[in-house]
Amino acid sequence: MRIDVRRLAAVDMWGSVGATWRRWVILAEFLVGVAGPVVIAILLAGAESSPISVATVVWLAGLSANYLPLAWYALIFIRPGALAAEITGVDVPAELRHYTTAQFWVFVPFLLAVLAVRQARRRGTA
Repeated sequence: MRIDVRRLAAVDMWGSVGATWRRWVILAEFLVGVAGPVVIAILLAGAESSPISVATVVWLAGLSANYLPLAWYALIFIRPGALAAEITGVDVPAELRHYTTAQFWVFVPFLLAVLAVRQARRRGTA
């Protein structure tokens, strides 16, 4: 499994042509990905406390945690020139092919969050 969380955010925001409107749509997606599961988890946690609902709340928390680094990077890349600088030298079509399927790892609770922390430490940005 080769997932660079920062690259995933950049490639997803850039898309196939680097359209400016796409950056804003992806930023909104990532922000909703952080907040949406939390809201649903709070509503579900207040409804009942069966083992299935507890597991669902934990999964939703993990999903939200996975979107947190993506949203963080998107907020960094939304600044003028930041995304273009990040994507310089990247084989975008190849990366798009890879990350189109790899982005489904976001559904594995806490995976992208843990990877993002490890990768940031390795880069010296944590």
